[in-house]
Parts: sequence; structure tokens; C-alpha cells
Amino acid sequence: MKIFLTGYMGSGKSVIGEMLAKKLNYKYVDLDDQIEVIQGKSINAIFESKGELFFRKLESQILDDILEDTSNMIISLGGGTPCYGNNFERICEQKDTKSIYLKASIQTLTDRLFVEKIHRPVISHLETREALEEFIRKHLFERAYYYSQSDISVTVDEKTPETIVAEIMERL
Repeated sequence: MKIFLTGYMGSGKSVIGEMLAKKLNYKYVDLDDQIEVIQGKSINAIFESKGELFFRKLESQILDDILEDTSNMIISLGGGTPCYGNNFERICEQKDTKSIYLKASIQTLTDRLFVEKIHRPVISHLETREALEEFIRKHLFERAYYYSQSDISVTVDEKTPETIVAEIMERL
């Protein structure tokens, strides 16, 4: 089985993905990490040198490789992965897959992302909490259609990673 974790940046996909993979004894793949390894550059550097469109196309190609792999795995998608092209449709059409939306409130996302925005190319230019919050609000509105199609939705606000993993395990 393949379990795809989706949600906005800062929702906890990487942390939860690693923990869930250990719990299930599955392979773990972080799509952003895969891209960095293949390109030999950080996501920031890829965005700066080649742009978002190049990044999204590469992301989609790597997703193809993951979908063809027959291993049991947990995959942490990038926050925008489900929204590009037909990525989410391809995930949903796959046999023996589950998609899980890690749903975080705008406040939680703003709190988490404001302190690490320098490492996030899409938001690094936003200087105030208010600007970041407005950006997140707009993006969540645009992405809600895709995220809401996930098989399972788990609210992550004010929960420990262990609690979130336990909730996912109960619902699989």
C-alpha cells in the first residue's frame, strides 16, 4: 500500500510521514527531498534558478516513478503537488493507495511558517505575520478542492505528532 500525506506546507507531513513509516515498517519518501537529491540543489535554489514551473514538472515526473514503484511506502507530498496538472487524480486512481490530508488551521500554519519562512521559497518574501496569514488564507482557499478529496482528513492543531500518528493508524 502507498499512503500519501498531503496538506499545506508546515502541516507536519514530513514529521508524521517518518513516524508513520517507522510504525508500519514502510519505506518513507519525502517528495521535496527526492527532488533535492536528483537536482543536487535545495528547493530554494531550484526555484531561484529554474522557476516554479520547472519545479512542478520535475515533481510530477518523480511522482510518476513513485506511482510505478510496487513497494509499501509513505509519501509526503509537497503542499502544491496535488494541485499541479493531474497529480492528485493519478494518485486517487492508483490501486491500494490512501491519501491523508493533514489539516492545520491558518493560525497554526502562520505560527509554524513565520519562524521558518526563510527556508520556504514561496513565502520567503513575506515580511509580516499579516502578509503571511493572508497568503496562507488565499492558498488554502485555492487548494481546498484538492485537499478535500483525500480519503482521510486529520486535524493537526494542538496535537502531538504521536497523537496524530495514532489517529491515522486507527483510521487506516
